[in-house]
Amino acid sequence: MRRGRESVLLIAFGVVVGVDLGSLAAGFDVGHLVAKSLLMPLLAVYAYTRGAPRPLIVALLFGWGGDVLLLSDAEPAFLAGMASFAAGHVCYLVLFAGLGKPGRRAYGAAFGVAYGLALVVAVASLWPVLPAELRLPVAGYSALLTTMAWAATRLGLVAGLGGALFVVSDMLIATGVAEWPQPPRPDLWIMLTYLAAQYLLTRGVLGTPGARPEGTPAEGEVARPAV
Repeated sequence: MRRGRESVLLIAFGVVVGVDLGSLAAGFDVGHLVAKSLLMPLLAVYAYTRGAPRPLIVALLFGWGGDVLLLSDAEPAFLAGMASFAAGHVCYLVLFAGLGKPGRRAYGAAFGVAYGLALVVAVASLWPVLPAELRLPVAGYSALLTTMAWAATRLGLVAGLGGALFVVSDMLIATGVAEWPQPPRPDLWIMLTYLAAQYLLTRGVLGTPGARPEGTPAEGEVARPAV
């Protein structure tokens, strides 16, 4: 029964993802407004049914807060949305600190250097063209985001890719604020990379030993009845 409920929630999340991305591609604002408001709650409920640790669920709900706030173009809403996402990154950092395989720390320094260089280049490039009141908030948020993405590599390829896509998504937002040249339908690419990031981070956490209560099937596994 529980497995069926989990499948229904994951399918519902996938359907709403399709509605949201399709609405963005078609310029259907109402569809995007409705779908975007449902995405993270569905993923959070799915994670809950999978026995996800509390910091993951809270991180997804903070993502939901950021999603809703960024539906507005007003600068106060942008700053509040960024703060909500920042709180979600803190939750991810708390979670990643207690998970991951010790052996992965051997190459963690290399990822740290790569993300550190990317952060310096991004902030240095954006600083002169960002509005003055956004420079420090964006720089601080960028540092937190890249730290989260680096920490996600401790959980393996899936979570690490999720962290990297989160960086890509938010860089598209930042370059849009800075009025840099954008790809066609930048809002579509922002949501595509963001949704992939949140899903992969969730999947990476659920597939990490010790993240869920004992006896809970790992991500992709089917529960076996007791003999």
